[in-house]
Amino acid sequence: MVLDQAFSLLLVALAVALLPGLSRLLRLPPPVVEILFGVVLGKSLLQLEFSGEWLSFLAHLGFLFLMFHSGMEIDFGMLRKQSWKQILFQALIFAATLGLALLAALYLDRGVFIALVLATTSLGLVMPSLRQTGLSRTPFGQNVLIAASLADFLTLLGITFFVLWSEHGLSWRFVYPLPLFLGFGVLLWAGRLWAWWHPEKAERLLASGSDTLEIGVRLSLALLFLLVALSELVHIEPVLGAFMGGCVLSYVLREKEALENKISALGFGFLIPIFFIHIGMQFDLRNVLSPDRLLFTLELLLLAFAVKVLPSLLFVLRRYSLRRALQSGIILSSRLSLIVAAATIGVQRGFIGVEIKDSVILLALFTCLLGPTLFKASLGPEEQKLGGPAGRPRGQGSA
Repeated sequence: MVLDQAFSLLLVALAVALLPGLSRLLRLPPPVVEILFGVVLGKSLLQLEFSGEWLSFLAHLGFLFLMFHSGMEIDFGMLRKQSWKQILFQALIFAATLGLALLAALYLDRGVFIALVLATTSLGLVMPSLRQTGLSRTPFGQNVLIAASLADFLTLLGITFFVLWSEHGLSWRFVYPLPLFLGFGVLLWAGRLWAWWHPEKAERLLASGSDTLEIGVRLSLALLFLLVALSELVHIEPVLGAFMGGCVLSYVLREKEALENKISALGFGFLIPIFFIHIGMQFDLRNVLSPDRLLFTLELLLLAFAVKVLPSLLFVLRRYSLRRALQSGIILSSRLSLIVAAATIGVQRGFIGVEIKDSVILLALFTCLLGPTLFKASLGPEEQKLGGPAGRPRGQGSA
């Protein structure tokens, strides 16, 4: 059934307004409820189709906002405080994760792209879970946050180079991202230098007044589209440019909470939910209900936890207890935004089929619920009492 464009716009607008309340009632992350709402509307149940191109356009814009926000979540101040040995240790954990993910992809008889999918994590789920339990400022929490940040950045970088390799092979075209990286570096240097020499202006940019903050939002959006456009010009995934734009903002501005809340309100308040609803509408439940597909999804789920939990045992070398090491692996197994993004890119580029993509979406729904739940269940009663309203993530709910 094809819905008129005006009626479909009204339906999605009402859903975006009402679903956050439903998610609080059901005690589920808002993106999960949004995907499930899309599942009800789309191919799986009601089989509705929206006329016009507006939904796919807004969904793609929400996709870029999601990656921009993911970049903003990386705490460069925390990274700068780490010694090179600590950074190398975190890189070792990611290398072990990627190695196990490659073995898992071979076991599943799938390609390298599935390995990159399994290597993803969700900083937007890890950070709120650590905050709610009061662990985000502890050495343990800082190590877990660094591991999640590196996994986010390196996995997205790996997907970008895999796309280049699949299209052009090992050729000079691998230098395509160089202008983007150079522009990224120049923006980091110039922005940090400006903030250093003009701290009053930087503070006014982040002030709570609506007029000045509006300028900050405009500049942030300009930065987002600047790096997205540069990504398009050099023929690489625009999501990498969006992610780097968020990284620039996070690196340049130390106290960015007020500005980030405004951007989150725009992203998580409207555009990003449309992306998740659109993902749900493209999900076909019939692709995962056959015995073979259910078995594949179950294997994918078990391997998704294994490739995170086993490398986390290396935390024992940093003199953490085995219990703490296992906890880090459990929370790092939480996936949502980046794995959905990877699945979307995989289908667009022909790396995976629609059936595999639907299994990955189902995996994302399971891990984003199981990861934080099992992590909190593994904590002692006193640690669980440390969490509270102050630990809630900003915005509608970071993914």
